[in-house]
Amino acid sequence: MVRVLVIDEDRVATQRLGLGCLAAGVGVAMAENVSEGVRVLLSTPVSLIAVEGALLNLTPGEHAALFERVAPGVPVVVTVRPDAPLDARAAFELAGFRVLTRPVDAQDLVEKTPALP
Repeated sequence: MVRVLVIDEDRVATQRLGLGCLAAGVGVAMAENVSEGVRVLLSTPVSLIAVEGALLNLTPGEHAALFERVAPGVPVVVTVRPDAPLDARAAFELAGFRVLTRPVDAQDLVEKTPALP
C-alpha cells in the first residue's frame, strides 16, 4: 500500500493534506514532531515522508542520515513557508530532499513525487 507520513504540528494543514491524500488513493500516517515521526517509521512502512522544515532542528545532512537509517530509500519532501530563505531551501535540496512551498496540495505532492502513483 502506498502511504505518506506527514510530520507537521499544524493540525489543520495536516488534516487537509491527509484528506487530500486519501481522496487520491494514498494512505496517510501522521505525526506532530520528528521524534513521533521516527517512532511511526519504525513500525509503519511508508512510501514518502513529508515534513515541515521548521521542525527540523538538526542540519539537513544530519536529518538526511536520520531518515535514511530509519526508512532506507524512502524519499523525503520538506515543506517550507513561502518566505523561507533561498539558502535554507538550497540546503535541503543539496541534502537530497524535495522542497515544496506551503500550503502543500495533496495532488501537488502526489504528482511531484516519483515514488507515488
